[in-house]
Amino acid sequence: MTTATIATPKKESPLLFEGLTWREFKAVEQLLDRPGYRLSFLDGVLEIRRRPGEAHETVKERIGSLLELYLLIAGFDFTPTGSMTLESESAAVKREADESYKLAPGRVRPDLAIEVVFTSGGINKLEAYKRLKIPEVWFWEDGVLEVYHLRGEASALEYERVSSSEEVKGIDLDLLLRCINMVNHVDAIKTFQQGLEK
Repeated sequence: MTTATIATPKKESPLLFEGLTWREFKAVEQLLDRPGYRLSFLDGVLEIRRRPGEAHETVKERIGSLLELYLLIAGFDFTPTGSMTLESESAAVKREADESYKLAPGRVRPDLAIEVVFTSGGINKLEAYKRLKIPEVWFWEDGVLEVYHLRGEASALEYERVSSSEEVKGIDLDLLLRCINMVNHVDAIKTFQQGLEK
C-alpha cells in the first residue's frame, strides 16, 4: 500500500527591508503588531512574512503532536514553547520558530527550534538561531527533514547537519518523517505510536 503524502503549495517570498537599526526595527515592529504578519530581524534586515496558511499549520501541528508523543514515552521532562519570541539586541536578531521546546527543566531558551518552510528567501535562519544559541534546529521542507546541531564555543559556533538528533536522543527520524508526510493526521499518529512500540 502506498501512503499519500501532504501536498506542498507554491512558495512565497517574504518582504525584506535593509539598513534598519535595532531601534528602527522595534518601532516598525510596534506599528506592524497585528494579526497576519510575522517579523524577523538579522543584521539590519527586517523580514516580513504573511502568517502561514493551512498546509503550513498542518505540518507544524503534526510535527508537534508526534514529537510530544515521543518525548512523553521516552521520559523527557519537556516544555513546549511554541513560537515564542527569541531576540537579542546585542546580537541584532529576532526570530520566532514555528515550534520550540525546552527539553529539561530550568532552561532559559529552547533546546530545539523547528521550522516548517513553505517560503523561499529571507534572512539566514541558521545564523539567527546561532546568535540565539539554540542547540538544535530542525527544518521540514518539501517533505524532507534536516537536523542541525550547534557545535563549537563562544565566537566559533557553527551548525553542523547531522543524521540523528542529539537533543532528542533515540528518535527514529525516518519513522518521524514518514508520519509527518502522511495525509491523515490520525493515521500518522497511530503509525508513529505503533513504530515506537516495536
